[in-house]
Order: sequence, then structure tokens, then C-alpha cells
Amino acid sequence: MSSSGGRLSAAPSAPPDSHSADSTLDYEALASSLQREAPELRDHFGDRLENWNKTKANPTMTTPPVAGSSGTTVVANGGSDVRHTLTIEELCFTSALSCFEGYLKLDSGIGPKTMAHVIKLVTRTLEKTHHLKDVRETLAESVELWIWLRRCFSAAIPSLTTRSISNDPDKGTSSETTPHEGTTLIVKNYKTLKDDLQMLIKLMHIARNLLVVPEPEIPQDLCAAAEFEDVLYETITLCINVTSRAYDGDILDDTARHQLSEISELYKKLLVTSLQQVHNWVAKNDRNKMGFWSHLLCYDYENLPDDPDGPGQFRSENAKAEVENWINRNSSIYDKARELLVEYQEKLAVRGMPPGPLTGGSPLSWNWLPGGSARARTGVLSDDAKTSPQWNEDEPDKTEQDRLYGRVSREIDTWWLKVRDSNYDAWVTPMPTVEFGQQRMETCKSNFVNRFIHSYRPEDQEGSVHSDGDRTTDGDRVIAEVDGPVTDAGRAIEAAIATPPGDDGAEPVYDQDYNDDMNEEEDVDDDDSYGEGPMLGLLTEIPNILDPKQIEALHMIIKSCILDNAGLALTQAGENLQKTRCRMFLAFEAGRSLLREILVFIAVWEKGEQSLIFQLTTQIVEAIHHSALIPFAWTSLRIPKDIISPAQTVLLRLVNNMFRARNTDPPPTTSREHERDVKLLHFLFIQFRVRIVPECAALMHIQAQMRNDQCDPADFPVDSWDMERAKDGLQQFLELLTTVNELPATRAYLIEWEAAYELITLLKGLEAGVPKKPLVEPPSRSSQRPSPSSTAAQFDEDEDDEYDSGDPPPPPPPPMQEPAHKFPWAGIKGQILHILAGLLQPPPGRSTPGNPTVQNQIVHHNGIVPLLNCCVYDDHNRYARERVQICLKWLMEGCDAANNFLRELVAKTPPPNTNLRSGPGPTTQAPEALRIDGIPGEIKVRVQAPPARAVPAPSAAPTVALPSLAAVQHQHQHHQDYKNVTQLHDDISRVADGIRNVANSLPPISPSASTPVAAAQARARSEELLRDIITLADEAARLTLGRRADADETEEEDFM
Repeated sequence: MSSSGGRLSAAPSAPPDSHSADSTLDYEALASSLQREAPELRDHFGDRLENWNKTKANPTMTTPPVAGSSGTTVVANGGSDVRHTLTIEELCFTSALSCFEGYLKLDSGIGPKTMAHVIKLVTRTLEKTHHLKDVRETLAESVELWIWLRRCFSAAIPSLTTRSISNDPDKGTSSETTPHEGTTLIVKNYKTLKDDLQMLIKLMHIARNLLVVPEPEIPQDLCAAAEFEDVLYETITLCINVTSRAYDGDILDDTARHQLSEISELYKKLLVTSLQQVHNWVAKNDRNKMGFWSHLLCYDYENLPDDPDGPGQFRSENAKAEVENWINRNSSIYDKARELLVEYQEKLAVRGMPPGPLTGGSPLSWNWLPGGSARARTGVLSDDAKTSPQWNEDEPDKTEQDRLYGRVSREIDTWWLKVRDSNYDAWVTPMPTVEFGQQRMETCKSNFVNRFIHSYRPEDQEGSVHSDGDRTTDGDRVIAEVDGPVTDAGRAIEAAIATPPGDDGAEPVYDQDYNDDMNEEEDVDDDDSYGEGPMLGLLTEIPNILDPKQIEALHMIIKSCILDNAGLALTQAGENLQKTRCRMFLAFEAGRSLLREILVFIAVWEKGEQSLIFQLTTQIVEAIHHSALIPFAWTSLRIPKDIISPAQTVLLRLVNNMFRARNTDPPPTTSREHERDVKLLHFLFIQFRVRIVPECAALMHIQAQMRNDQCDPADFPVDSWDMERAKDGLQQFLELLTTVNELPATRAYLIEWEAAYELITLLKGLEAGVPKKPLVEPPSRSSQRPSPSSTAAQFDEDEDDEYDSGDPPPPPPPPMQEPAHKFPWAGIKGQILHILAGLLQPPPGRSTPGNPTVQNQIVHHNGIVPLLNCCVYDDHNRYARERVQICLKWLMEGCDAANNFLRELVAKTPPPNTNLRSGPGPTTQAPEALRIDGIPGEIKVRVQAPPARAVPAPSAAPTVALPSLAAVQHQHQHHQDYKNVTQLHDDISRVADGIRNVANSLPPISPSASTPVAAAQARARSEELLRDIITLADEAARLTLGRRADADETEEEDFM
């Protein structure tokens, strides 16, 4: 075989190769079968093969056309213009497709023997498109083939609908039928459904493979000209409707249930292959991307009215019309594809030969219709021409108005200017002060219980803070930014700079704003906030259907449509189409719904960071970040019932992964990328200060009240599931702060924003609300005594055993779950101490002293006592002791305020009991109750008084060997990788008792230091006190378990 001009023709002297010979035999068998089952088709297929053989033997010979043949040689213009002859692969495949279409339309001439040969031809064609590049390129440039594919799927979709969903073809969705009806249909038509779905999967595989050629623009344009994408969308919709529906399994036996499962898996496979075909069709083709994006996001928007109060006052119908006008203006196709289409239209379609003419209603039809080029595509500029967008409000013609504007959609551009990060152009929104955070937290504590007594208000009442344009206090500005991007960019700037905090002479109004978030309408169901029920969008249901391996194609499609890679060319109007599609993604409700489902897809949370699905999702978030829309996405993902929704938690994890990648190669501090990252961090820390920390601290405050028996545990406002979600979100925020804390450039922002206040606040809340868990739990004596009722029950069981001795013992009862008010917030302290140690660390190149700004912040916010309390072992927060050692070391070194506070704390404690010594020698005393770290309660022991010893010189104070921060981080990471460890339970001493016991075990320090010797002794005593505190508890047991590696992933490339 030789290649000429991208199409293949047979060499006259070379014998046919093996795969051509096999195809010839297959075609002859198909023609023979049709001659027996449908004699009227004998001439059609026999003449096609005869003409092909004659032309193959003598390529210069021309033969007259055979009526009804799609594979004949055509003579035009007196024989001077000869159309290329179809190859044997084209001949076989198009003939098989025509037979399969007749079979789907219940043509009586297509019997089972013919279908057996059709299946064999399709299977062989699929194998060739996988392995033979020349066959793939030849079939990809066949206009007839794409039209036949479209006709086959057009015939298959109604047939599958009536056999899978409802006998009524008008009921195309699963919501319009009952589970019983769909289940009965699938089981009844199992055999035919299985055969047809397997055939359609093979055809979709072939269509997918044909797009992987050196010039993909040719088959992409031919596919669009044949309108194959229309049946592709219908196929995806049908697969979603079948696989997402509920089935009535109660009426099925095991065989029927297996059949139902098998059909469902075939539909999923067809769905996955269709998504792969979409990915190959839109790859590097902006027109196809925009067409698919419009169909995806504008799905069912014809019946959805515009929401004038929606985010950014976005008018979806206007945007949809403008996108369609852009597609019409940019409908030029690849030159070679245009030649093939014109050739087919002029030499086959006009003669009425199968598979028929191309449609004339497509925006691309001017490329092949007569006189299409004469239309001159008015208004289309040359490739090198540049234009400046102009918007004429007075232009009555919408098409002309959009043409003058030049960009995709002014509606989308205007919406983006309203909802993007308020600090995009300049620093407009300030960081809320610590004082505001304190007031916010007190308001949360006083209103948190009432928040869950009432249901939440509808979505149209959320974000009502934006409507209060009269308030310009600091509190209102911050709340408006927290709840979401403002809907008026000008008003946001005025609100941010008009009235500095405190200049109006009035107290800021905080309570009203927070209560607006708390008080909601009673008639709104909590379940509605989780987005249950029908969702907008063509692909929104897919994350609920496919598994992590199958769904990779969906993420690759989204990434290829919105990720702004370096080096992408701009349009004539200077527009970056990738960023425009990213803005469309969040502007339409269907796009936001799809983003939410992608984020809560379980694989994104469970898979490792090296998995393909996680990396693709991170790149999607990166694209949203490039458009400064993560603040808007954060707001749209909010669920009023939660402190932080699951989707927001996953978004935080992906942002953290994005920042961690920056740490390996940080951008210059003067770069645009660094500034963009800092503004995102600024927004997220506002969330942390004014919403996450206050509400988590409010929960801990309620836990402390119940721990002290100040309120009834039955009044706890949330359940354990809500507490888990709150903890997951808080953990991800702390992970993000840990990542940001690694680089000095970004750490400086955390110090400037006084992040130490939030961390100390959380430590105080955990200390008050959660008792420490001991390493060892001593047995309770009361639990050893059997109760009378248990004795009687045991007697009854023994009596029953005489009759039912052969019965197996009953299973043990399930473990009791701790009530929500005893939620331990495990691991949070360790993360907090890790961040504090990073903030306190000395400047690069030095080992001491600690950062003076952070030292003063911790002392100012009374953070020393919470740090000292962390010295006591807590099995809920293993390795917290190692981390607090570093925190205390860098806090005490060089900080006079911290040392003075510690001396005053010890000076106020009573002196140790000196009556234990009865003489100069060691004596044995009566049993005494002592507290031992890691064991709850008091242990009675006999204490032997040691002999008197000389006081060491102050200069001989030993130094403390502390582990490095890197070693502690390694221990923490080692521990975090292992979750399957059984932990021991119980409480340890309260905070005040722990501090007092620590103080009682140390000698008092004299407050007077009038002489140098006394001052040196005081310093030595202070150092000794610090050493004793940080070594208070014994080392916890080290855990060692194995690590599981992730499975292999699919490479990100064109699907083949």
C-alpha cells in the first residue's frame, strides 16, 4: 500500500497484504450471506466488490457508477476528475455500518447470519484501528464513514431507550419511569441489549481511535460536519439515565439480578468510551471545545429563568446567545477537511447516494455548500488581524453587537469583574483585626446553639450582607468578603476605603451580621443544603456513577478546556479562551454543580497525591486560581448546615497541594504568580479568622460546659458526623498553614496577620473541652463485680444452652460510638504546635533566639499556660510533647516577658512538703497518693525520702538536648501514615491540677535577685524549671506499620 496526499490507494503491482486479503474474504462472506437472506441487496454489495477489484487491478480504469453504491468510482467533468476509490477497509466498514443500521431499524433483510458477519467485520476494523496507523488515517478521512456512524447511533438510541427505560420513547429520563418498569424491561430484553451495547461500544472505540492521527483537525472537522457530536451527547445522556436510576431488586432472582448488573456495566463502559471520544474530539480545537462547553453548561437552560439576585446577577440566556454567536463567527474548518467535504457533497450527496447528504443547518455548512465561500464569511478577519472590543448598547442587532465586541461573551466578562477576588487589581479588602476575631468568637459562643434550633433560610436569602450598602464598618466589610464576593465591584471598593475602623465614632455592629447567618427560615429542609435531587448539567451525575479509573476521562476533558498552559495563543480580540471557559464553568449553575460533584468524589479524598485523578483535580483547581475565582468557588460550595462543607475541605486539600508544589521551586516575590498566591492565602485566612476558628471554638466551649456539668449533653447542637466534618476542615486549614509556614517569604504574612492568636485560641478550647486520654487505662473495680441482673441473665443463658447447645454463640455487640459532646478532636494539637514551632523558629542560619514578634504575640494572648498543658501526655495527640519542647525552647530564649511570667507562675505555688524527711537518712513513709503521667487518677505508693544533697553551682546547669524540628516532623509524618492502631482510653488530670502538680514538684524560686550570684541562681532555677516541665511525662510507645502503595494509573494522553 502507498500513501498519496494523506489518503491511501492500492499499488497496482503489489499483491494485497494479509489484512486486506482477510478483509476481502470477510466482505465476500457478508455479501454471500446477504444474497441468501436478502436477495434484493445482492447487486448492491456484489457490484461494489466487483468494482473495487477491477479498480485495484487497474487504477487508471474508470467504471460507471452503480446506483445505490457508496463505494463506486465516480467520473465527473467528462472523466477528467476521478474520485479516489475506497480502500477495502472503508468498503467493509461502511457496508457493515449500513447493515447494522438496517438491523436497528428492524429491516427484515438483515438476519442473524448477516449480523454475525457484521460483528466480525466491526471487530476486525477495531483491531486494525488499534494497531495499523495507515488504516486509522484512511478511515479518519472518510466522510461516508462519519455519516454512517451518526446514522447508526441515531437509530440505536431510540431502540435502547424503549428497551431500557420505557416503552414510550418520549420518556427519555429515568425520573419519568418507575424502578419496576425499567427493571422489567432490562431483564426482558437482556439478550438483545447485551448484543447491541457490545456492538455500540466497539463502534465508539473506533470513532475514538480515528481521532488519534498526525492531523487530528481533519477527523475532528469531519466529525463535526457529520454532526456526530449530537448523537454522542444523546448517547452520554442515555447512559447516565440508565446507570443512575434505582432498580427494584426485590422482584428479581439471582439470575435476573446478575443480568441487570451486566447491562448496567455495559452502559458504563459505553459511557466511558463516549467520554474518551469527547476528549479526543475537543483536544486542541477551540471551536469544538466551545461547542461542547456550551452544550454542557447550557443544558436545559431553556426552561430555567434568569435569577436577577443570583451570583453576580448573571443572565444565562444572554450568555448562551453570545456564545452561539461566537461559534457561528468562528466556523471555519481545516482546509483539507473542507476539500473532502466539498468532494463528497458535489460528487455523491447530490446524486442521492448513500449515506445521504450533509445537513445544511449546521454553522459549518457554509464550508461545503455551493456559494458558501461567496458569503465571504462577512466580518471574519484574517488570522493576523487584531481588533479592539467595542460594545455598542444602542445596536439593535444582537449578532452585529457581539461581532463588534469580538470576545466570546460580554455577559461572562461583566460577571467575572463582579465576582472575582476583590483584591485582584489592588489591596482593597483588609485583613480583619484580632479584636474583631475575638468579638466574632464571643458572638459565636452565645449564638451557636440557636443556630441549629432553626432551619436555614433559602439560597436567595444567603449573602444578604451584600444588600446592606449603608454599612461601612470594618465588621460588615469583612463579613461581606467572607460570605462571598460582592456583587458590585465599585461598592466593594468604596466600602473598603470609605470608613477606616473606628473613625465613625460608633461601635461596629457585629452581632447582627452573625445572627443573620444563624437565623434561617424554618420551612427549609436541612437535606436540601446538600444538593440532593435532580442536578443541572449533562455530566453532573457522572461522579456518582463511575469509579476512579473510569472517571479519568471526565477530568481530562475539563482540564483540557479550562487549564491555561503557557504559550497559548490569544484570539484576535486578545482573549484567552481557556480562561473564558473557566469563567463560564463557574458562571453557570450546571458548571458549579459539576465542580461540587468532582470535589466530593470519594477518590479525590482517598487516593494519594501521586494518583492521576488527584493530579487532574489539582490542575482544575489551579485553572480556577488563575482566574481569581477560588473565593467565588469557595462561597458557592458552602453549605449553611456545616462549619465547612465536604467540598470546601477537598478544595482546601487541593490548594494545599498546589502551594506545596510551589515550595519546591518558589516563584520570585516580585512575580505575578507570587502575588496571586498571597491574595488567595489572604482570602483563606480571613475565612479561618472570622468563621472557622470562632465556630470550632464555640463547639469546644459547649463541650467544656458539658464536661463541667453546666448543661445537658442532650442539648449538644450537632452529631458526630458534623463534628467529623468540622475536624476534617480544620485539619486541612492547619495543613495549609503548615505548608505556607515552610517558606520565610510566606511565613512573614502569617506573623503579620497574628496567626498565633487563632492557634492559641484553639489550644485553649481543646484544653477546656476535651480531657486528655491516658496511655494506660487501669481496670475499674466496680466493673469487676457482676450485677444481679447479669447473674440472672447468665443463669437463663446456661439454661437455654441445655436445649440449644449446637447453636453458634451470638456475635459481639458493635462498639459504642462516643457521643458528639465527647468528640476528641484527635491530632489537632500536634498540628497547632507544629505551626507555632515554625512561627517561633529563629531566622535562617541561626539557632537561637526565637522570633521576638511571635514571642510577644504568644505572651500577649496568654499562650504560655496552654503550651505548658501540652507537656502532659495525651494519647489523642501523640508527639505533641516533642513539638511543645521546641515551642517552649524558642519561646523562652530571649523573651524576658515569657521568663518573668513563668517565674511568677512558680512563685505563686505553695512550697513542697518538707515533712516527708524524718531524719538525715532515707526513711519509709506511709502510703501517699501520687499522680503519674499517662495514668488517670491517683496511685498510692510508699515514698522513700532521699538524703540531703548539695545545691549545684548555677554555672553547672546542664543543657537540654532537644530533637530537631525536622526529626519531629518526620515522627509526625510517620505517625500520620498509620491509622489502624487500637488506642487506649481514659482521662488524665485537668489543666489546673496538672500545672499545680508540676509546680509542687519543683523548688520555689526566690523573687529577689539583688546580687549577681542570686541572679545567676535565679536563671539556673528558671532553666531547671523549663527542663523539668518539658520532660514531665514518659515517652509514648512508637508505632510501626507497613505502607501501601497506590495502584498504577492511566497515562494522560489521547485515548487509544
